[in-house]
Amino acid sequence: MSEHPANTMAGLLVAGGLMAYFKSGSAISLVASTSIAAIYVYSGYQIKKNNQIGYDLATLASVAVIGAMGPRAIKSFKPIPTTVSILGLASGAYYAKKSYEFRYGV
Repeated sequence: MSEHPANTMAGLLVAGGLMAYFKSGSAISLVASTSIAAIYVYSGYQIKKNNQIGYDLATLASVAVIGAMGPRAIKSFKPIPTTVSILGLASGAYYAKKSYEFRYGV
């Protein structure tokens, strides 16, 4: 069940990258969002197999999302970067907590 947020984030990132590509021709946005989405998909797969690395990778992917979209959100206050940043923050907090629980048996 814990893999669902990772897969949802992956889908949202791919959709956002495609939207950015078709709207403004930003191939960099498409490549970056697809790359981070791939990390989310792989982490979801590892989480489903009950491996610790899945939680760690999902946390890492969330940090990458915050690092990429956070400055844009702060600078522009536009709805898309702000929403993606908030989702990345929520996802990162969730997976960091799950990683801690998995590692220390809390």
